[in-house]
Amino acid sequence: MQPQDAELTSHELSRIVDFLRRLRAPFDVQMPGAKPDVYLNITLELVDAHLRVSPIDKSGLISLADVPYSTGNRMIQKMIEDGLIRQVPRGNGLKTHFLEPSDTLLNSFMSYASHVKGHMAKTFGLRKGSETSEYYFGGSYFASQIISPVRGEDISGLNLSDIKFLLNDDNYFIAMRNMWSDFRNDFGKRSSFDLQRLPDLYANARRTFSEMSPRYDVVAMNMPWLGEFAERGELAPLDHLLSDAAINPLDFHPSVWGTGNWKGKQYGIPLYCTIEILAARKDLFEQREIAFPKTFDETIAAAREFHDPANEFYGIAWNGQRGMPIANSFMFFLAACRTTVIDMPLRNQESWSFDTFEELKLQIDTEDALEVIEYMKQLAEVSPPDIATMDWERRIHHFMSGQTALAYCWTMRAARFEHELSSRVARRVAYLPPPSRRMRRVSAPIGGFLLTIPSYVDPVRQKQIINAIAWMVSPEAMKEHVKNGFPVAPRFSVCADPEALASSPIVSMVDRMARKNELVTWARPPVPQFNLIERTLGEEIHDIVFNGKSPQRGLKDAVNRILAAIRS
Repeated sequence: MQPQDAELTSHELSRIVDFLRRLRAPFDVQMPGAKPDVYLNITLELVDAHLRVSPIDKSGLISLADVPYSTGNRMIQKMIEDGLIRQVPRGNGLKTHFLEPSDTLLNSFMSYASHVKGHMAKTFGLRKGSETSEYYFGGSYFASQIISPVRGEDISGLNLSDIKFLLNDDNYFIAMRNMWSDFRNDFGKRSSFDLQRLPDLYANARRTFSEMSPRYDVVAMNMPWLGEFAERGELAPLDHLLSDAAINPLDFHPSVWGTGNWKGKQYGIPLYCTIEILAARKDLFEQREIAFPKTFDETIAAAREFHDPANEFYGIAWNGQRGMPIANSFMFFLAACRTTVIDMPLRNQESWSFDTFEELKLQIDTEDALEVIEYMKQLAEVSPPDIATMDWERRIHHFMSGQTALAYCWTMRAARFEHELSSRVARRVAYLPPPSRRMRRVSAPIGGFLLTIPSYVDPVRQKQIINAIAWMVSPEAMKEHVKNGFPVAPRFSVCADPEALASSPIVSMVDRMARKNELVTWARPPVPQFNLIERTLGEEIHDIVFNGKSPQRGLKDAVNRILAAIRS
């Protein structure tokens, strides 16, 4: 059973367990005559094991609870008799059992944890008049705290030598380069920044790491690429550097911070995150008194209502270009069906880890995939005529120029709707969660970039570089970007800043979705073979949707091609 309370995510519940554990332990040690609370300790460790999906037996539970064996054994037996602990057979003919909390115990603990969260919110983090759901337990922000402007002395005093960056060619990285160069005019030359389009960024990163040549000190890593580069040992682990750097992991949304963690080690620092959402022309929907779409069928119906190709106006824009764009569309639509391309638990990870790929089951040739294909074909019927070649930039252009009523888009690019002078839709846009299939739970895919340090960089220089990264991901720098039209920052402190909140309606919308656990990192799982999967899907899905290939044949061919490439 997973926590269902909309105001309490699994991440928060895990942090509350740790908070209660750390709060009680000094009392047992420092207070005269105090003894461990056997019931509390056993409950905390049992809930913690359940949240981590880590089976635990009686001996392990008593050991973690740090109580005498006989005392712990009696308490566990009583809790079993009272229906608070459930025994689950180990299987394989073994007579022993794992222990897990019953629904009664788990629901009661969640109610207690919600009370703890609410009390802490009122004490530390809640703005007056706000709802408790606006407070995220474990976030480092405080109510109405305004982050100070970014200052040049914050970076100029770090004594950094010239650092070379390999980054993605988008507006955020351009703005970051300009800010760095402005404040670092002695070392921060623009020539130190190599900005490349996404496919070229991947190819150049592969070449740089394989040659082991120190061409770059910092490499921007697309989030789903992490497993490939970390598994080959090409990225420097950052845990030992973070202890001295001005980076507080607790200030990041846990699911976003976890995108940089591979097998328990932190390899990347989230620079920005962006969410795949649906943008709608609010004025047009209001004129025709049409409700905003929440499902696939409603999206198609709304797009058909507005589709008017004779007057060069179209229902919806989305990524249909062959290769990476359409592959990502396919994976995002699968996420709306609450599934993904490999068989895996659908929960955001604080650390990613996968078995060898041969043991993983592909989930491409499925009924869900066929339904997604049908949805994409219907979308194509109410899209602009160039949909088969439409990438991220083209879909933004069509919507921003007033040519479509709807558009799937990344929030980072959607900011242009309000801030660019050429936009014909400013203040006319509603920003919506991505539609789901048949009113299923909202699943909004997270994208974005991590800043990583190549493993070939000298350890002494790594300490200098992490200080530069700390400045780039600081609340001050992120807030400056938010105010300048880049609406999504992965830090609680930035999302809580009143000035940042006022800068764009997207900031508060995404923050609300994060607190409801609607943002998902599993839509594009960072398995080492992710780029092989993406490249194959980019060809097969395009052939199915636009070139007449049979959906069943195309999906089977995709699976066979991926497995054959792995075997070879």
